[in-house]
Amino acid sequence: MVEVGGVELQSPVMAASGTFGYGTDVPLCDRKALGGMVSKGIFLNARPGTPPPRIVETPSGMLNAIGLQGPGVEAVIRDYAPLWATWDFPVLVNINGESVDEYGELAARLDGVPGVAGLEVNISCPNVREGGLFFGNNPESAAAVTTAVRRRTSLPLWVKLTPAVSDISAIARACEEAGADALSAVNTFVGMSFDLGSGQPRLAFRTGGLSGPAIRPLALYLAYQVARAVSIPVVGIGGIARAEDAMEFLLAGCRAVQVGTATFVDPNAIGKIAAGISLPLVGKDPLAQSSDRPLASR
Repeated sequence: MVEVGGVELQSPVMAASGTFGYGTDVPLCDRKALGGMVSKGIFLNARPGTPPPRIVETPSGMLNAIGLQGPGVEAVIRDYAPLWATWDFPVLVNINGESVDEYGELAARLDGVPGVAGLEVNISCPNVREGGLFFGNNPESAAAVTTAVRRRTSLPLWVKLTPAVSDISAIARACEEAGADALSAVNTFVGMSFDLGSGQPRLAFRTGGLSGPAIRPLALYLAYQVARAVSIPVVGIGGIARAEDAMEFLLAGCRAVQVGTATFVDPNAIGKIAAGISLPLVGKDPLAQSSDRPLASR
């Protein structure tokens, strides 16, 4: 068991939001291997998402622009939360809003719902025209969303950070001061790809979120920066495909990790990664003897 921001995980390896749906449509995966999962992102109301094509393969990764398609919060409470309440691992709900008030209202609706173990506040999605990383690109707006959610729920509150900022440490500290229990670092990087035949972008949304092994060194550095900036736990995300990848994030100061794109290649990737991790690495500071500021206690 690993405690992260008020959530007891079965192991330090979780399924990342947006790659595992609501946990009900992954028949090839043994869900017992999960430390926990984060649901696909939701808004207050149902959303159709972006038109296709939504996903394109890139070297060592993929671009996606799903647009946070989803059924809305009431459908999640009705159709999925009762199932989550019967599972042996915790499920956090990834929440999104087009306004600060919408984030707060989502938190209030989900507060106390059986099966909802916590909230992951998404202020970092690159594939929506309103909200998303708009709220995550400066400390003031990030803190405003975190404060709004904290006021409306007693659930564990994690905030998912965007890499598209000049100083991720400042935003991490703002979220911590506003009441976050943990931080997820990081969401996808914005990228694009063109079809040489048509001369048009290969995604209908034009740009998309880049994930997979191609971003791992970048995500690792940002997670490291966040872990050194705050005293709350950090969950590392970005291109993790092997146990060795996960252990790098743990060495960087993360308490746990999330795996997403790797499960599209191997549905049992999470179980294999969890089985291969050396748990004593969790929370270890590789630079404790260096002149850098040591990691805050977690």
